[in-house]
Amino acid sequence: MAEVLMFHHAQGLTAGLKEFAGTLRAAGHTVHTPDLFDGRTFDSLDGGLDYAGTLGFDTLLRRGVEAAADLPAGLIYLGFSLGVMPAQLLAQTRGGARGALLLHSCLPAGEFGGWPEGVPVQVHAMEQDPFFAGEGDLEAARALTSAAADAGLFLYPGAEHLFTDSSLPSYDAAATALLTRRVLDFLDGP
Repeated sequence: MAEVLMFHHAQGLTAGLKEFAGTLRAAGHTVHTPDLFDGRTFDSLDGGLDYAGTLGFDTLLRRGVEAAADLPAGLIYLGFSLGVMPAQLLAQTRGGARGALLLHSCLPAGEFGGWPEGVPVQVHAMEQDPFFAGEGDLEAARALTSAAADAGLFLYPGAEHLFTDSSLPSYDAAATALLTRRVLDFLDGP
């Protein structure tokens, strides 16, 4: 079974993300869910992004690295939107990564150096998500998944951003069910 370090999105470690982690745990995986916002959650994406901006993105990245410090090297890093930043950083720079799951966001691989050889990656988002499709993440995901040897880009019908969080109005049960099956297959490995 896999060991996963999962980073929350800009609305915080919500009940829906805790539920998602619980689904992975129920399948036998170990899932660590650090709270980069010290227990704060936000009713809106804008509120969470404002708070993240106040903290500073360097602080969020540092907190993500610190969350991994006492964990073994052979982790799979999973990030939701804003949480993709520390997940992708660790997958690209911390030795021993077993994989990366980037949900709702993707940074250019060059942001943290090149994509490491032998580290599988999947990127999942809705095809008309204005943040993902309209702000450069889709292009970054296409470039990353075409350059990495073991990579997949999965686009789901719709325009919601945080569609995997069952505690938010943007939740899409059908898309999340398909995404969850793909994530569990990824975690189970070849």
